[in-house]
Amino acid sequence: MAADDGQAQRPALRTNLWVREMDIWGDTRIDFVGKRKIAFLFSGVLSLLGLVAVIQVGLGNANLGIDFAGGTAIQLRFQQPIPPDQVRSTLDRLGFTESELQQFREGNVLLIRVKGAPESLGREAAEIQRGFTEAFPGNTFLVESQTEIGPVVGKRLKQDALWAVALALLGLLIYIALRFEIKFGVAATIATFHDILAVLGVFYLLEREINLLLITALLTLGGYSLTDTVVVFDRIRENLRTRVRRPLEETINRSINEVLRRTVVTSLTVLLELLALLFLGGEVIFDFSLALFLGVIVGTYSSIFVASPILLVWRGGKGKLLGEA
Repeated sequence: MAADDGQAQRPALRTNLWVREMDIWGDTRIDFVGKRKIAFLFSGVLSLLGLVAVIQVGLGNANLGIDFAGGTAIQLRFQQPIPPDQVRSTLDRLGFTESELQQFREGNVLLIRVKGAPESLGREAAEIQRGFTEAFPGNTFLVESQTEIGPVVGKRLKQDALWAVALALLGLLIYIALRFEIKFGVAATIATFHDILAVLGVFYLLEREINLLLITALLTLGGYSLTDTVVVFDRIRENLRTRVRRPLEETINRSINEVLRRTVVTSLTVLLELLALLFLGGEVIFDFSLALFLGVIVGTYSSIFVASPILLVWRGGKGKLLGEA
């Protein structure tokens, strides 16, 4: 029996050793909340940049895609595939240097999107057809679809995008308020709004194109940021119940440190996947991947340095005991 017990304990012993080897760091005691003033200053700069970006987008001064600025989209089907570099050089020669290009099937179907002024809508498609006819005389093509987006449609799309973001934030507030309480909901909504503004502001600063694909990435980011914040809030709520007479600052710090390993490992895993998309996904989804990459970094930061410290400020600041008025 003793031999059997020894054999039974060996797998468990090996598992414990493996867990200890995989433990990157031990228990941390980082004073996250104590750095809230620096974090709030940094987040204020990011949020201000994002607000400037929102204003510029509304005024039409940002680098807007054809979804918002208007333009032409035309899809061509060629008899034979065309190398992407030849397609791009042809578009550059025609003057469409900022065009968007997508290839489908075996490389013989092209979707070309170009921005244009209202008075030139329709002329771009004709110029593209003429240019490709001259550049590839032995490769005939068929126009499968052609769409013009005018300024009225672009303005409506901008309004719908803003409403989508606003309704998403309202939904987050209601969800967190029902799951926790209104203070948690407001803190989570502020952190999520901060993340969206930060990514939008960086895109505006880098002069990257702002289009519906970016709005999709921002909404996706909102969901990820909320999930990360909920993990921290769950631990805070649990510790609030078991450490009632402890200072709130100590309880929040302890909660963040307890979930820090899980938060960092999860974010690093997602970032590695997004890095693969950034370098291997191609030009079509580059901005989408970049927005998510920046968003995961900012979202992880905000769940620790923005959402949680807001709870402390709301409850009265450093040293406030739970249960006190």
